Amino acid sequence: MAENTGAVVDIIIPIYRCGAGFRNILDRLLKQTVKPNHIFLLQTVERESELLKEFESSIISVHPVMKKDFDHGATRHKGAEMSEADFILFMTQDAVPKDSRLIESLLVPMEDQRVAISYGRQLAGEDADILEKMTRVYNYPGESCIKSMDDTERLGIKTYFCSDVCAMYRKSVYNKLGGFVRKTIFNEDMIMAAKVINAGYNVAYCASARVIHSHSYTCIQQFKRNFDLGVSQKQYHEVFESVSSEKEGAGYAKKVVKALLRRGKIREAFYFVMQCVFKLAGYRIGLNYNMLPKKIILKCTQNKEYWE
Repeated sequence: MAENTGAVVDIIIPIYRCGAGFRNILDRLLKQTVKPNHIFLLQTVERESELLKEFESSIISVHPVMKKDFDHGATRHKGAEMSEADFILFMTQDAVPKDSRLIESLLVPMEDQRVAISYGRQLAGEDADILEKMTRVYNYPGESCIKSMDDTERLGIKTYFCSDVCAMYRKSVYNKLGGFVRKTIFNEDMIMAAKVINAGYNVAYCASARVIHSHSYTCIQQFKRNFDLGVSQKQYHEVFESVSSEKEGAGYAKKVVKALLRRGKIREAFYFVMQCVFKLAGYRIGLNYNMLPKKIILKCTQNKEYWE
């Protein structure tokens, strides 16, 4: 057990059109070995009458975020401002805790006062395709690690890698550093992780804190996601310009193609290469979004509301 289990932990989850399975996620969070103090659900709505009041209880509250006002950084920061806990755990509405020790496991690295963020391992769902499963294994391996400023030359942009699909923040450091950027199209978690590391704190990857979370994106969806990624890196170039990004992606692509070919998965290898082409194209175009007319941007992005 973590020595930190006396700490107060709040959970913050942005939700939008969440399916029937979301109740199962809430039930799993309520059955954790370390109980959450409060769960804040930030529901994106067009009218407040759409609020899912049926989820509310003594420790769960639902708060409206008007659709026109949703922002990856500002919306989460709204939840953070509501919390007075020692630690805040950000999750997404489709991240399913693997077991009852998720919160307990994320707290273990926090015993070191230098650790400001502890993020969990994402496992592919049973219905995920082979490419998504390999991506999850690559980005979320079975070994935990602590990342600091000393790792930027060795790990490049992976030093700042962090995902708010399941990430716990030390509230005192979060407040000290001003919290998430507002506004941002994407990538608020990596921007915050970079802020944390550049301030002299550490980011922990906790492999024992597991959630089931995966998506099998089409090539067009990959293009749009990476366009938005490029936009965020352009807008916050001071964060990302000092670390290698494309080199990291190329190294991963080579490993996956070789692994697929060794298994005789020729069709999958070809499709993966196509995905990489779309991802790189989206990313490169996103880096130059400021040179594009708005009508082209709206065709490239997956977050049209951001540009309104």
